[in-house]
Amino acid sequence: MPLQRQRIELRGLVQGLGFRPFVYRLAQEHGLAGWVLNRSEGVLIEAEGPSSVLASFIEALNSQRPPLSVLTEISTELLPCLGETHFQILPSPTNSTETEAWILPDLATCAACVQDLFEAGNRRFRYPFTNCTYCGPRYTIIQSLPYDRPRTSMQSFAMCPDCEAEYRDPGDRRFHAQPIACPSCGPQLSLWNPLGEVIAEREAALQASEKALQAGQILALKGLGGFQLLVDARNAEAVARLRTAKQREAKPLALMMQDLIQVKAYCQVSAEEAALLTGPQAPIVLLERLKKQNLAPNLTQTLNPRLGIMLPTTPLHHLLLKDLGFPLVATSGNLSDEPLCTEEQEALVRLQAIADLFLVHNRPILRPVDDSVVHVIAGQPTQLRRARGYAPLPLAVPAIQAPLLALGGHLKNTLALSRKGQVFLSQHLGDLDSPSSQNQYRHHLHTLPKLLGIEPEALACDTHPDYFSSQQAERIALPRIQVQHHLAHVQAVMAEHGLNAPLLGMAWDGLGLGTDQTLWGGEALELLPTGWQRKAWLRPFDFAGGEKALRKPAYIALGLLHSLWGEEIWERSELAPLQALKTSERKLLKQALASPELCQTTSSIGRLFDALASLLDLRQSCSFEGEAAIELEFLAQSWSGSAEPWPIPLQFSKDGWIANPEPLLIALLADLQLNLPKPLLAARFHASLVQLLLNLAQNSGLETVVLSGGCFQNRLLLTQAIQILQRAGFKVYWPQQVPANDGSLALGQILALHTKRKETAHVSGHSR
Repeated sequence: MPLQRQRIELRGLVQGLGFRPFVYRLAQEHGLAGWVLNRSEGVLIEAEGPSSVLASFIEALNSQRPPLSVLTEISTELLPCLGETHFQILPSPTNSTETEAWILPDLATCAACVQDLFEAGNRRFRYPFTNCTYCGPRYTIIQSLPYDRPRTSMQSFAMCPDCEAEYRDPGDRRFHAQPIACPSCGPQLSLWNPLGEVIAEREAALQASEKALQAGQILALKGLGGFQLLVDARNAEAVARLRTAKQREAKPLALMMQDLIQVKAYCQVSAEEAALLTGPQAPIVLLERLKKQNLAPNLTQTLNPRLGIMLPTTPLHHLLLKDLGFPLVATSGNLSDEPLCTEEQEALVRLQAIADLFLVHNRPILRPVDDSVVHVIAGQPTQLRRARGYAPLPLAVPAIQAPLLALGGHLKNTLALSRKGQVFLSQHLGDLDSPSSQNQYRHHLHTLPKLLGIEPEALACDTHPDYFSSQQAERIALPRIQVQHHLAHVQAVMAEHGLNAPLLGMAWDGLGLGTDQTLWGGEALELLPTGWQRKAWLRPFDFAGGEKALRKPAYIALGLLHSLWGEEIWERSELAPLQALKTSERKLLKQALASPELCQTTSSIGRLFDALASLLDLRQSCSFEGEAAIELEFLAQSWSGSAEPWPIPLQFSKDGWIANPEPLLIALLADLQLNLPKPLLAARFHASLVQLLLNLAQNSGLETVVLSGGCFQNRLLLTQAIQILQRAGFKVYWPQQVPANDGSLALGQILALHTKRKETAHVSGHSR
């Protein structure tokens, strides 16, 4: 049979997963000669052998590829035969300037490495940094592509002879595992006191840390993508001390548990949730908690029926959880609203007032990556925070071929970059209020395009001029467009699911700047092939107090009532928001609401949630964004009976349909006078919003409905909305691979930018 030699180029997620060892073994099985190497664009192979064998080899490259790998392109080219007799892995070229390979996220410890960890006599027995080609650090240690050890933060750790032998052995699962390490040559643990003095090292550091946790102390642990703060999840006093020091008054704290068996002792776990917990991404998963448990009561709000739980993500976590035998709080290593700490000296400064001890190691973390948060909606994993395990993997958006950049919003920020049908999303970067968060944002804005090898031709940002991300856009010398906030929410779902207009986009959130310069947030947007328009919205109302009002539901409630009923509300002494304010505060608020120039106008459903929480006297002030709305959801979920919706009629205006909440509020206040159960009233409010969604959809004449914006993080609202809309025959889509909150804005912005450029090119082409 005649011999052939073929050059085979593979693109996609093909580095960091043992792809070259897989190719090597596959070539050996097929009796082929040649070589394979990593390069910036992906993996390059030259293989020589009989033509039929080569065809079988190429088919197997796709059908038998390693788990988690993704092939987006396989191209082949015939070459002259060279008469080679063996197959080998070659070093990566050092002179490549183009970067098109994907970067793998960090992956939780695989089962084989966990077995090594606890196998007495194994040379990696109880070694906290064990890994292989199928697990361990990737994104957090990569300096540049191609993915080779000298281009990672492992470059300073010279392999010992044993590790070198494994690294070179094609039959070993650590064959070409770039972070390969062992106790003889790899990173090591140290335990520091808050002054940075070494207390213990290696195994002794681990055991001393465990004793501290058993004693109720707070441990700052350097993990995969940054520091975590750990404490005994059963110890209410220790949890309270952590909350006070971290300035996290009420926001739920995530837990880490030893294994699925332990999780099931505390929570209900569906098959989909179990798969998420035990998968290589190992996110925090929101689970329904069981009633009887020995956990601290102050882990979550009183009404919260769920716990956020993850399984161990590194060998170090496996050792801790196995040795201790009880769940740990595992929350981000930072003060609230600040970025994650990644470096030891930085942690000593920023976490000194929080942590009693610091369990650190000497493997540098090159970029902070927080834990991802996921819940299951209608059987589908749905992101709430996209970070470790998922970022910076791209989403396929075939229409977007050009290199573009999107800067996201101000809260829960992410960046997006596109290239050749793929949109790469950064990890969750957080809120951009503090100087440290803004510095981190600037750093990622500068380094992520270089890491991915993308030189953007244009950029997109939000229309709000006060967003830090929008201000940064003005400093970048690229053509740019501003994308309306709620349009970006809808277009993010279109990008994720490959949707085309026409469709109806329901964008419900806290606040976003509208085209009329008011603050939108209760929008029904009609998207057509020719453009988009605001089809319907919540009746706008004024509120006073500026940024303070966003943490004061009482201000929002009184603003809403004043917009409807004027000065008479100040005589309604039975109103909970009035009772919650001091006399001086009421006086100032009354003066402000009487002066339109001191108020802001909004159509936000998120603010309507705040108003209802206040009127029910559930929450009059908030310690974190969305707290009142979250507690209203939990209160509604506690109602087990039926709940008839209150009316929110649609009224036609010359510009569109207006959803009028006045009848709802009249009915609510009447039900309060009747002393009906507050869980029932919260459930009726949710049912009213779901009915409004159905009415808007039926009024639109469109078949496809998109649900996006922060309000659709509400599991009860989203689940009921999906059910009622699908039963009515609508095709319903919601964010799943990206969050419904502002973490999805960059994806929507990049699609809007692509669409605008396409329209401009079309007009230019016709004008010639």
